[in-house]
Amino acid sequence: MLIYSSIVEKLVRKTFLAVQNHNYEEVLKGVSSTNLTHRFAGPNSLGGIRHDKEAMSRWFKRVGTVLPNLKFEVTSVLVQGGPWNTTVIARWVATCNLENGEPYVNPGIHVIKLRWGKAYDFDVYEDTFAVTAGLEKQAKSGIAEASAPQIVS
Repeated sequence: MLIYSSIVEKLVRKTFLAVQNHNYEEVLKGVSSTNLTHRFAGPNSLGGIRHDKEAMSRWFKRVGTVLPNLKFEVTSVLVQGGPWNTTVIARWVATCNLENGEPYVNPGIHVIKLRWGKAYDFDVYEDTFAVTAGLEKQAKSGIAEASAPQIVS
């Protein structure tokens, strides 16, 4: 199981880099097409629950639009279980400069469930106040999608 855990950890770190680099098609290759749930808390344009890859694709594109310079530092990855039922907990810190020049810093975690190499359940826990405040500042700076309705499915 140690080899499997190491492979999954590398994949998770690579996936965060793909998000950071706006390579969302690469991210979505590792996402299941069935029984999908992606939850992002908060009363803002990134919040809500998605149940299909098309909505997740639109959500990732929105992340890239509203926080275009977002960077992730993955601080730790915990992998538990075998390929048929894997739970991953990834701790990270997201940072960028907002359009008004202010820094955006948001630590959080992802809890991800995988089955046979495909992620099907995502819970994202972060400082929802920081997200909402950052998006409000982005909207005031002219990024209209930062105040758009949630993408849900």
